[in-house]
Amino acid sequence: MTETLLVTGASGQLGRGVIHYLLDAHKIPPGQIIATTRNPEGLADLAARGVVVRAADFSDAASLESAFKGADRVLIISTGDLDLKTGKRLKQHETAVAAAKKAGVAHLLYTSMPNPEPVSPVLFARDHYGTEQAIKASGIPYTIFRNGWYQENLFMALPHAIASGQWYTSAGDGRIAHAARDDMAAAIAAGLASGSSESKTYTLTGPQAHTTAEIAALVSEVTGKKLDVIQLPDEALTEGVKAAGVPEEFARVIVSFDANTRSGRIAMVTDAIETLSGRKPQTLRAFLEANKAALAG
Repeated sequence: MTETLLVTGASGQLGRGVIHYLLDAHKIPPGQIIATTRNPEGLADLAARGVVVRAADFSDAASLESAFKGADRVLIISTGDLDLKTGKRLKQHETAVAAAKKAGVAHLLYTSMPNPEPVSPVLFARDHYGTEQAIKASGIPYTIFRNGWYQENLFMALPHAIASGQWYTSAGDGRIAHAARDDMAAAIAAGLASGSSESKTYTLTGPQAHTTAEIAALVSEVTGKKLDVIQLPDEALTEGVKAAGVPEEFARVIVSFDANTRSGRIAMVTDAIETLSGRKPQTLRAFLEANKAALAG
């Protein structure tokens, strides 16, 4: 591998995971890895290993162009700047794609979501769909990783649900194949290190899709605590989430996940993680058992 690989959002959990796999599993020389972040001082540990650390702000085109200089393959990890009113995140991503084009990047990789088309109930899906379109329009060969939901996302709902014995949802009989963030990092690192110049889209999922009721049954089995699933209409669930202290805009985003699950748009199971990383992804049961104490309080 003689190409220089760049990872944006390197101070986030996924970005750090990808870089550690590049270094430790793929043995990429640290000098051929560029890690970008808004706060370079937060990556002192990677710099100490020889990784090139650069400042990059997705709201500043010049900083991105400067950061991308000399990079052959660039992984754009979607930013966390979610603003449904202004479309800020999509603008940031479009700025990054334009900067990559200007810097002469040979291959662009991006972390998207499954089925982000405009009909998606997920309120931020348009950010991902728009970014995918911008990447394709750039003419740069690409790899798009459509990341399914993390197993770690269950920390947002399960501890409270387990404590109360009731899990409120509007997901109906829809299924999700949650995957471990670490498995996704391993797969993405493999794609980044592959040297492939072919344009491809992968959907990354866990090994099995479960309904909310099936997840609750697994949780009860693992923790020994009874967990009842209570199905609600979207509107009632939104009001309940708001009553728990969540701001309205984010409450609507949370409930849109359930609407998406109910619609069947996140039910797919693929072998992409194993195909890319060469290892079987962690099961949901294994995740619950490993995190039993944290989930059950």
